[in-house]
Amino acid sequence: MLKNKNIFFKKKILIYGLGKSGLSTYKNLKKKSSLYLFDDKKLFIKNTEIKKRLISHNDIKNKEFDYIIISPGINVNKCLLAKYLQKNSNKINTDLDIFYSLHGANKNITITGTNGKSTTAQILYNVLKDHKFDVRLVGNIGNPILLEKNIKKKTIFVIEASSYQLEYSKLFKTNYAVILNISPDHLERHGTLKNYIKAKFKLVKNQKSRGTAFLNTNNLYIKKEIKKIKVKSKIIKINKGVNPKFLEIINNPFFFTEGNKENLSFIIEIVKKFNINQKNLFKILKNFKGLKYRQQIIYRSKNLTIINDSKATSYSSSISILKSLSNVYWIVGGLAKKNDKFLLSKYDCKTFKAYIFGRDKQHFYRQLKIVKNFQI
Repeated sequence: MLKNKNIFFKKKILIYGLGKSGLSTYKNLKKKSSLYLFDDKKLFIKNTEIKKRLISHNDIKNKEFDYIIISPGINVNKCLLAKYLQKNSNKINTDLDIFYSLHGANKNITITGTNGKSTTAQILYNVLKDHKFDVRLVGNIGNPILLEKNIKKKTIFVIEASSYQLEYSKLFKTNYAVILNISPDHLERHGTLKNYIKAKFKLVKNQKSRGTAFLNTNNLYIKKEIKKIKVKSKIIKINKGVNPKFLEIINNPFFFTEGNKENLSFIIEIVKKFNINQKNLFKILKNFKGLKYRQQIIYRSKNLTIINDSKATSYSSSISILKSLSNVYWIVGGLAKKNDKFLLSKYDCKTFKAYIFGRDKQHFYRQLKIVKNFQI
């Protein structure tokens, strides 16, 4: 039995942030602990039951909480309770910590990285499900981990974890840690690339000696970090790519891009731990069409293909698909990210045209015009 079993029961707990994560925490603990709720945007809360549990900013200061469960979307340095959270940082935990305190004996595979998390998690879930495992797909992919029911000893969890979730977690550990890649991202939240990498590698550093970490050692940032830190777990280096014959067998154009080949290289190694029949694996990979908004083909004709890649929120997450295409009309918008750089050369973009819109269009224009062959 885990030493931290039920440590969140019969406690006085503040849940900060009432999105999917916060509300799932409330539902899980409402009959087990004394709960108080807070959200920066409480005016938008209409649920009567939730409203009764809301606590004011001033009242929070006068109460002594055992734990503060914080939603991933909360930035402890830029929120209404910033000063309070900084003073009480030792009490901050996440829904991942609650999950681990309850189901730490269950196997879990936790996937993080700058790009490809959702796709890799979904494929792995599909493969295990097809092989008749009792497997659940949870986490940052949109399924709150604390809403899962009928959990048995053999239930396996495939968890997509963001840097935000990992940064605030204190108890959570994983049997199989997966870091797909790292490139500068979310620096407006983490402040520095060093902090961002530290949050990702927390997944590996917290593992036990029986754990296994799958790490992309072709990635410069991951390669450097491995040399700096001490880990207890076994490290499996993913650095060989995918055998061309394997790609021929599955014959799925989805895996032709470098990014999806990278995702596939992890899948191939991870499933070895579960004795997956290769025929089953081929079947799943042949039929995988991708996720919505991630390199999703929404129209195809003889002369035109329209791709919805709107989940790509940084240059690094766009490069893989762009490198695989020619004669591209690229619609670029949204909000610029700190230290995000477009790294394709002018030779990669000879047949590209960019259509830029939105609040930060001048920022995107300045960066893309450096690529001389890029028409804007």
